[in-house]
Amino acid sequence: MMLSSLSLAQAGQPRIFVGTYTNGRDIKGIYTCAVDLKTGKLGPVELAAEAVNPSYLAISPSGKFLYSANEGAHGRVSAFRIEEGGSLTLLNDQDAGGSATCFVCVDATGRNVLAANYGSGSIVSFPIMPDGSLGQRTAFVQFSGSGPNKSRQTQPHAHSVYTDPSSHFVYCCDLGTDTIWTYKFDAKHGVIDADSVRTAKAPPGTGPRHLAFHPNGRFVYVNNEMGLNISAFERVASTGTLTPLQVIPTLLDGSTHAGTATTAEIAIHPTGKWLYVSNRGDDTIATYSIGPDGKLAWIESAKAIVAMPRGFAIDPTGQWLVAAGQKDNRIAVLAIDRKTGRLAPTDQTAPVGSPVCVIFAPPGR
Repeated sequence: MMLSSLSLAQAGQPRIFVGTYTNGRDIKGIYTCAVDLKTGKLGPVELAAEAVNPSYLAISPSGKFLYSANEGAHGRVSAFRIEEGGSLTLLNDQDAGGSATCFVCVDATGRNVLAANYGSGSIVSFPIMPDGSLGQRTAFVQFSGSGPNKSRQTQPHAHSVYTDPSSHFVYCCDLGTDTIWTYKFDAKHGVIDADSVRTAKAPPGTGPRHLAFHPNGRFVYVNNEMGLNISAFERVASTGTLTPLQVIPTLLDGSTHAGTATTAEIAIHPTGKWLYVSNRGDDTIATYSIGPDGKLAWIESAKAIVAMPRGFAIDPTGQWLVAAGQKDNRIAVLAIDRKTGRLAPTDQTAPVGSPVCVIFAPPGR
């Protein structure tokens, strides 16, 4: 079974991992299946590992290890070894130092795991040990402040955390304060320099959620959850500074869901030509072209096929987008037009309970 799964991955069928909200009964943790890059066909979905609310996932650059943010009143981050057949072996977990841990990433050097605590408004960093397990915490940053939305922004809510492609800076999207926090980062020691803080702002009350770096490293895009828009920034690589370029909506004028929808995930096509953002409630994926100046131009609003498209991922070859439908308990494959970036539905769906995150494993895993 393991040899069969591995050979499929190496023959153009990479594996995806799906994070979920668990209920202790039929939804048990992290799931996995293969995706045929020629046809978009999904293989059988299997439980990779049991875990409690693994709502966001990240894979090390080596492709050997997977890390999950385990969302709960007392957040934790778990480390797994990826086995040849796609199963996950738990290595250890660490206390995330806050509540509702909703996001996790691995820096480009493969030395550190960073996590965001939504409930308590903080970020943390852990070293990756030689066996892939997590060492003791090396950094902790607590945010402060609030925003104008009295129901959502009475305090900081760190919704995501990233390192830049060089691992020299850390960026955190704080929904509670409409702020993108930037810090210098020492990847060798896993240290965030709290005294080096710089800030960029999203429009008041819009709630920055997730962030995407353009492949050229010059531009950064943030989807604002409540504002139903995207903030585009130009980035100075030497200082990490973000300068506002543009704010553009994710729903067309006149949408009947403008008052109830929220954005969820953001991703850039591997070619750097197109950007995608999911709209929960409207159940669409907004598509944009990216100009040489970094500004976005609307292309389309495509049906996501699933209900409440929270997370999605684009395969490394740029042919397929796999969306997670949190509300209708399934994942679905959309085809990406290689000339226009437009999305088209396929007949490929698979049942997964309360899926909220999708990631592709590197080839051979």
